Amino acid sequence: MGGDGPVRLDKWLWAARFFKTRGLAQEAIAGGKVHLNGQRAKPARTVQAGDRIEVTKDPYRFALTVLAVSGRRGPAREAAGLYEESPASIAERERLREERRLQRSLVSGPERRPDKRGRRHIIRFTRRRET
Repeated sequence: MGGDGPVRLDKWLWAARFFKTRGLAQEAIAGGKVHLNGQRAKPARTVQAGDRIEVTKDPYRFALTVLAVSGRRGPAREAAGLYEESPASIAERERLREERRLQRSLVSGPERRPDKRGRRHIIRFTRRRET
């Protein structure tokens, strides 16, 4: 799976597929969206097996326990073996997902896209409001 020694936090988050790039992982860490063992961390902080990580990706929050470290981004199955998510975190995320799904079903949007005539009306209306 990975190496034996500690790995940088940003590199581990990238290898575990929480972020598409290390740069995005660094921005999230710097923005306070990642906590290591209950404290804000810096991107270069080392991660070891047994550490607890909390990742916030709006609106979801992941509470993880590090099972293995890896500095290499591999397949998704391998990445899923790097951590274990707490049952409370999974339940909360599922609850939020269901809540958001229900909210979307309550809001009705347009039935179809506007045709040429409708677009012209929209353009005229928005131009009138700008002046």
